[in-house]
Amino acid sequence: MIEAAAINAVMRTLADPTRRAVFERIVGSDEITVVELTRGSGVTQGAISQHLKSLKQAGLVAERAQGRNVFYRAQPEGLAPLVDWMSHYGVFWHDRFADLRTLLKEIDP
Repeated sequence: MIEAAAINAVMRTLADPTRRAVFERIVGSDEITVVELTRGSGVTQGAISQHLKSLKQAGLVAERAQGRNVFYRAQPEGLAPLVDWMSHYGVFWHDRFADLRTLLKEIDP
């Protein structure tokens, strides 16, 4: 079974729309700094840093320090609990759609 704490952490972290937007920007680049994430976001640098902290704690991003800059990159494996959870329910829906397909064929051959 899927570890509840891991899936809860990922879902709680990505539930915030601003945090999700920050994550999407990180995913869209190889690496990105806080300054680059702040630019054009309409969010303060302090708020971006807090969102990055949450993303890092959930295992969704990693950081690399270089001089005075910290570069962030996406950690695809951080989404594994969410993917596993969705796969678990995907089987449920697959079976239901198969049953529906069979029923529709019986109704209208």
